[in-house]
Amino acid sequence: MATGTNIRTYFNGTWHDGDVPIMRAADHGSWLGSTVFDGVRRFEGIVPDLEAHCARVNRSAEALMLTPTVSTADMMDIVRDGLAAYPDDAAIYIRPMYWGIHGDATAIIPQGDETGFAVCLEEIPMAPPEASVTLTRTRFRRPVLENAVVNAKAGCLYPNNARMLAEAHSKGFGNALVADAMGNVAESATANVFMVKDGELFTPIANGTFLAGITRSRHISNLAAEGTRVNETVLTFDDFHDADEVFLSGNFSKVTPVIALDETRYQVGPVTRRVRELYWDWAHSAA
Repeated sequence: MATGTNIRTYFNGTWHDGDVPIMRAADHGSWLGSTVFDGVRRFEGIVPDLEAHCARVNRSAEALMLTPTVSTADMMDIVRDGLAAYPDDAAIYIRPMYWGIHGDATAIIPQGDETGFAVCLEEIPMAPPEASVTLTRTRFRRPVLENAVVNAKAGCLYPNNARMLAEAHSKGFGNALVADAMGNVAESATANVFMVKDGELFTPIANGTFLAGITRSRHISNLAAEGTRVNETVLTFDDFHDADEVFLSGNFSKVTPVIALDETRYQVGPVTRRVRELYWDWAHSAA
């Protein structure tokens, strides 16, 4: 990513200062795209859901026919060791990753005898609480499992995300609200999405076209703990235009209020603010 500062890289069993080279030109991941990663946030001295993110990158590797080589517990220890070099109050984006090295006789299928592994740490500030985003529709859609590895957080999926974002930016918006193969709302180009109507929360049902995120699940469980149900269901673009509040949910920023979807405008409402408060309360209580 290299958008942050103070980068550290774990590779070949040790930590290195800086954005060091980790892949070779002939590695399967370099030229055939067998790369997976996950993203974790350290902020305010805490690393919420570290275990869940480390476990997911191993599942993502398996989905791309790669052999994960680092256990969840060992990966957590590696991350904590790397974070010790930063000030306690530094906001860090943590990115464990795998990639294929060898292919089979056709070169296409990655082989499990050797898998690349690295962790990248970058100092990137958290978005301020008042940060918001605007959305627009895009002609690009989420793929399905039959034609893409949508059950993994895979690098090969991100050119499609980039097309969505580039189209949104060209229209003067910050992000895109994206359809699934059936034309219903799936998520944004970069994060899961929630909407509020008459005080009730809704989010697109996980239908295999997008990753139902760890932070998304955390919001749902936090709300359930105080007796608020989130309706996971099929949602249309008309539903979102008719909503009272809309917000994005992702590991990078946790909660991002949406203030516009094309011509429709929203206020940053009480439910969105409450979801953020619940997340911060949970994160600090679980630390």
